Amino acid sequence: MTTSLMIANRQTWFGTGSINQLIPLLTADPQPTLLFTCRSFLAGKVYQELAEKLAPLLSGTEIVSHEASPQDIDQWVANWRGKVQRVVAIGGGSVLDAGKAFAAMAQHPLSTLHYMEKVGDSTVSGATFPLIAIPTTAGTGSEASQNAVVTDTQIYKVKASLRHNNFVPQVAILDPQLLVGAPVQVLAYCGIDAFTHLFESYLSKTASDLSREMSLTGIRYFMNAWPDLNRTHEALEAIMQASYLGGLTLSMAGLGVIHGIAGEVGALRGYHHGQICGRLLLPYLELLAESEQPQQRALMTDLALRLFPDHQDSPERYLIEFITEHAIAPFWRDDLLLNQHDLTVSLEKSNSKNALLEYTSAQREEMIEEAFCIDSSDVIDGH
Repeated sequence: MTTSLMIANRQTWFGTGSINQLIPLLTADPQPTLLFTCRSFLAGKVYQELAEKLAPLLSGTEIVSHEASPQDIDQWVANWRGKVQRVVAIGGGSVLDAGKAFAAMAQHPLSTLHYMEKVGDSTVSGATFPLIAIPTTAGTGSEASQNAVVTDTQIYKVKASLRHNNFVPQVAILDPQLLVGAPVQVLAYCGIDAFTHLFESYLSKTASDLSREMSLTGIRYFMNAWPDLNRTHEALEAIMQASYLGGLTLSMAGLGVIHGIAGEVGALRGYHHGQICGRLLLPYLELLAESEQPQQRALMTDLALRLFPDHQDSPERYLIEFITEHAIAPFWRDDLLLNQHDLTVSLEKSNSKNALLEYTSAQREEMIEEAFCIDSSDVIDGH
């Protein structure tokens, strides 16, 4: 039996209206607090209802409009080091990751690039400010994970994590009402990202019985939510639970070749991470359907038996059909371009992560070419 470690929040609040716990949490333990958030939350109804009570409890606000770069984080640290002792992050995955990264780097002496996986030369100590994470999208599971994703487009052109068990937010508040009004594309992109986390962690070579049960529960939530993401409150509750479980299981078991490729593509192109994962998921499922690896076959048989027993003959192709037929936005139809240089770099840097199989360069190239439009020219949009 595989041993697994689950690192979780000290407190996790879930349910409609649970964001109302934020003010009591802050007032019960007064500390200089920095808010990381996004413009869409600040413009919304929920913030308007909180603003009068929240404002006096904050030392300042940073607005995050894109995936944080090492330079962004270093600037925030320079602005706020010694002035704040706690972080609240309210927003999508990029906001939560920015808040997590700042909370950690404000407690470390060197610049962010020194501590990033793949390129850094120093080890994080685990020191971090306490963090309250409140997602307004349901996909990344960042409110439950121990890594903060940072995207460097200037020096190494890499997307990598700052990672330590202590970086799991102390408090997570999961309020489905914060998803209301999100654009259908965002709901779809984030939802398919949540599924990919759950599915890859289920098939991970380091998964345990516990993490696989959690993955299956999350996939069930996803399948219940997917057709109705923009239609019912029950669907928003379900996708938020799926996303949270995806954050837990990716931390426990790791991810696979989809994310092994997606991180490299994302460092080269500013496409939505969830859309990249969704595009790669479809050819991956075709590849998986052809696999005769015994453990993969046994796991897929069990998944089908547990979740859709009437479709055991080809569970991978059933998932393709289910995902594409019931998507509220056709995430696989937009023309996403890569040039030959992008393809070469993605192949050189990508890997299979914790997948049960080591996927060859040819297999990864097949996935990329199925997922993206590969332009034969050397330059696209300035690349």
